Amino acid sequence: MSLTYELNQWKYEKKCLSTVEKLKENGFTAFYFPEKSHAVSYILENAKDACSIGVGGSMTIADLGVVNLLTDMGKTLFNHNQPGLTPEQKLDIMKNAMLSDVYLCSANAITTDGFIVNIDATGNRVAAMIFGPKKVILVVGRNKIVEGNIDEAVKRIKNWASPPNARRLNFKTPCKDTGFCSDCKSPDRICRVISIMERKPRLTDFHVLIVNEELGF
Repeated sequence: MSLTYELNQWKYEKKCLSTVEKLKENGFTAFYFPEKSHAVSYILENAKDACSIGVGGSMTIADLGVVNLLTDMGKTLFNHNQPGLTPEQKLDIMKNAMLSDVYLCSANAITTDGFIVNIDATGNRVAAMIFGPKKVILVVGRNKIVEGNIDEAVKRIKNWASPPNARRLNFKTPCKDTGFCSDCKSPDRICRVISIMERKPRLTDFHVLIVNEELGF
């Protein structure tokens, strides 16, 4: 392990820990984990007594491999990301996920002031984060921490998260091909609903897990 790697890890750890403290100040239950495996263990522990688990559209959650583990535990999963679903089936799953015992997803950006910023195409993910599930758990990699204000967080999402998401979902947007936001007028525009959480939603048990690894985009 090189000195460069160690110092970079140290710097990222400090940024993650500082962000966790700001999230706590804003009313969220927040934790720092050095590795994603610790986040998986936390999710499994918190899902122990849950009957239903909702899953938002999230490459971070997919990459954790936790969905299969929850299925093995016998949990009912509301996961609209499964292949082969009809539009009607997807919509039904999205609605059920909003009333699940535990809702899992990630965030597009978190500022170092502890503000959570997201952009959705449909709005089901941000809606479920705000109200409905008994418990919400966000898993967020260090790459999504923004050293700046909300405007910088939105810029980060539109330029770093939206293009690969549009490509993943095969949306017909300019950013799918160019890799850059052009504030398009496309019918498939992926940037439609912006949510900013300055404080924990009043009635939602909200947990944020900051991981010192690159997760999602």
